[in-house]
Amino acid sequence: MSNKNNEDLQRQASDNTLNLNPVIGIRGKDLLSSARMVLLQAIKQPFHSAKHVAHFGLELKNVLLGQSGLQPESDDRRFHDPAWSQNPLYKRYMQTYLAWRKELHSWIEQSNLSEQDSSRGHFVINLMTEAMAPTNSMANPAAVKRFFETGGKSLLDGLSHLAKDLVNNGGMPSQVNMDAFEVGKNLATTEGAVVYRNDVLELIQYKPITESVHERPLLVVPPQINKFYVFDLSPEKSLARFCLRNGLQTFIVSWRNPTKAQREWGLSTYIEALKETIDVILKITGAKDLNILGACSGGITTVALLGHYQATGQNKVNAFTQMVSVLDFNLNTQVALFADEQTLEAAKRRSYQAGVLEGKDMAKVFAWMRPNDLIWNYWVNNYLLGNEPPAFDILYWNNDTTRLPAALHGELVEMFKTNPLTRPHALEVSGTPIDLKQVTCDFYCVAGTTDHITPWEACYRSARLLGGKCEFVLSNSGHIQSILNPPGNPKARFSTSSDMPEDPKLWQENATKHADSWWLHWQQWIADRSGKTKKANFNLGNKAFPAGEAAPGTYVHER
Repeated sequence: MSNKNNEDLQRQASDNTLNLNPVIGIRGKDLLSSARMVLLQAIKQPFHSAKHVAHFGLELKNVLLGQSGLQPESDDRRFHDPAWSQNPLYKRYMQTYLAWRKELHSWIEQSNLSEQDSSRGHFVINLMTEAMAPTNSMANPAAVKRFFETGGKSLLDGLSHLAKDLVNNGGMPSQVNMDAFEVGKNLATTEGAVVYRNDVLELIQYKPITESVHERPLLVVPPQINKFYVFDLSPEKSLARFCLRNGLQTFIVSWRNPTKAQREWGLSTYIEALKETIDVILKITGAKDLNILGACSGGITTVALLGHYQATGQNKVNAFTQMVSVLDFNLNTQVALFADEQTLEAAKRRSYQAGVLEGKDMAKVFAWMRPNDLIWNYWVNNYLLGNEPPAFDILYWNNDTTRLPAALHGELVEMFKTNPLTRPHALEVSGTPIDLKQVTCDFYCVAGTTDHITPWEACYRSARLLGGKCEFVLSNSGHIQSILNPPGNPKARFSTSSDMPEDPKLWQENATKHADSWWLHWQQWIADRSGKTKKANFNLGNKAFPAGEAAPGTYVHER
């Protein structure tokens, strides 16, 4: 694989990761219904359809005569091979495809469909046209060149990879070489130990690496649909090591991978487990309270915990950090495109019958929402070029999915339907109603400008639901880069402002721009709220909670 292809795959790995709020899926019948609706619309508006057929014919004439100016979008990496622009036949092939796709979308846009049906029509047309892209065929110039370079071996290798994926990966192209990594060997290698375990989680305490540490510890709560080691992926991408280098007593939760035996675990189950964990941390460190960090669905859990603490008059959390987490579920994204009553109820029913929501099933649904980046890109690499699937740590973590218990999945679906966190006392956890405006501790909120999973505007609206002083930070990155954002990236930029006007665009216009990673900015913010420094204790745990298995523990290995 060329370095250029390698870099493209790595960039797409960072841009397109699972880690979304796992509330809905797309049923096959929904796609078929939308496809049928598109076909019926062609019959209902024959003159409209005929006009677009004629327009396509005119554009096709220009293509064949070499007079068309159609070009792919600048960010469409599929047609970067020079043959698509320099070879007359390939250029006409590409422009015919672009004209066809453009006319189909124009036909949908100008039809008399409702806004929702129009959006679904665009989605179905995208699925069809992206599957039929000329880059996905054996005529792909990169595949032809590779075939002759290897004497035909690339074709045999591609067929071999296809056969393996048909048997082992449900027919989906493999995104990563899963044999290249092992958790605890070359991933999640920061020194630490499990100091507490209950049925729901393991608590990992990491060994200090500085002579002095801040008095107030930090607890990191990952999303339930992913494994925790996104926070300790590799030495250079480890938030855990960054915290340790800056004198923070660092603890991370490793969730158990539930089976149908844990089908009744709900949000309150996770909150009660976290409450036990926080008490353990305070006893180990001797602190009166701690700081907490939650990411994605882990952020929903931590905010609900804070609401519960407030309702019961407990002050065990001093300040908290929210990373790419949405509390206001009024989303205008593809995730919500098919989220009608029937689809949501069907999603709940399926997970209830199975006892769990399988992360791998949700990953397939998500892949079809972004097929160019998560399916056809690997189709070309693995099958047409005959390359091995890439060996990227981010992709390994993204494919190392977990399950969600049916009860928690059902609660997340209900949150998506009723949006209870936007209203006082509409959500009840652990026997107490939640009012986010009463959560008044300082918090740091991170979002990404190119995040298509938890859009930054939704994160911003969510931050305004809370009653504490917010430091809102907008990174020029996507979902996963908002977590894996170590200092030193020359392209990294972020904006900050404590002023929170209602309009997120107004916030963006007035925010202060910074270079480098927001980690450095957050380090100062969290240090100011972590208390005085004291001599580090290099012995993990204490007599009541002695250090057990070495990090990354045992739950992370459960399949």
